Amino acid sequence: MFDLSGGMIAAMMLTHGRSRTVNAENPTGEKGKGGMAASDLGKGRKGAPCIPNILPGETKMLAEIKGAGIINHIWMTVTDKLSEKNRFIFRDLVLRMYWDGAEEPSVECPLGDFFCCGFGRSYDVHSMPIVVLPRNGFNSYFAMPFREKARITIENQNEEAVPGFFYQVDYCLYDDLPEDVGYFHAQWRRSRITETGKDHVILEGVKGSGQYMGTFLALQTLERYWWGEGEVKFYLDGDNEYPTICGTGTEDYFGGAWSFADLNGERMREQTYSTLFLGYPFYSRHDEGIRNNYHNDECPPMRGLYRFHIPDPICFEKDIRVTLQQMGSCHGGIFERQDDVTTVAYWYQDKPNEGSPKLPERKERWPR
Repeated sequence: MFDLSGGMIAAMMLTHGRSRTVNAENPTGEKGKGGMAASDLGKGRKGAPCIPNILPGETKMLAEIKGAGIINHIWMTVTDKLSEKNRFIFRDLVLRMYWDGAEEPSVECPLGDFFCCGFGRSYDVHSMPIVVLPRNGFNSYFAMPFREKARITIENQNEEAVPGFFYQVDYCLYDDLPEDVGYFHAQWRRSRITETGKDHVILEGVKGSGQYMGTFLALQTLERYWWGEGEVKFYLDGDNEYPTICGTGTEDYFGGAWSFADLNGERMREQTYSTLFLGYPFYSRHDEGIRNNYHNDECPPMRGLYRFHIPDPICFEKDIRVTLQQMGSCHGGIFERQDDVTTVAYWYQDKPNEGSPKLPERKERWPR
């Protein structure tokens, strides 16, 4: 008998969905209404490829979908060429998603960080659910179901207008969805300076049944020596002082080992990588966007890492809390560190989440 549970075999099974797309060429996603805007070449000839302008403080509706369905792909891009004082546009644009009429967003995240690009910049990511390609091509393949309604917005918290926001939301409508389908969530958190001996909170306050699906970490180290000894902890279904799941170290959680070491010659060098479910796609200690001739471009080292639990979800029935220790090692011993830690948690649960923390002001989100 064929295994119809996944891969290319599953792709041949008919779902009887009704495919739709929302973008600037068809902002309602209505059947037979795409590409109607006129350009200099005439009607239907690339007349509305983007939202032409998003003013400072303005929120634009990207998609408002009614009925039952599943968003299966999102693509977005925007320029990062603003003035030097306003150049962290990927931290100033805030992406929000609301499911089934909920007043609070289930997704609230700076645009870049949602797509595993921290520090207000973009770089290539080659994972299964998140793909970022040159240049600033942000893609999500997370399945995002809704039973009655879906809303996606983008807010410009930058001081300058954003010229040309391009996007596409691809989805299928269905007559109904299975009862056990969960709602997609993503939450951004930052500890600008971690407290000694106190774990950074990746996720907390989640009540209900669900599955934890992944973590993005944007780390700026503020101390010398090795930074990756901190363990990732999952407190499940009433755990208090100690978690049910505790990892063995930060680089271990993200799939590497032995400090990602490339022992090339006499000095170790950390290696970057990007795979389907595990990645360390970005490292830099230079402010590459600098345009000032009167100071150097050094900054605290920046590291972007991701881990997606798609083949190995962390399941919970009542609640979940996820934390990260900030610990390092030197001369054969471990020590408590204080660094700048930013994370995004991705998960599904049985209802739209409530009570998420308020997103910090834009300059509180900027990289060092």
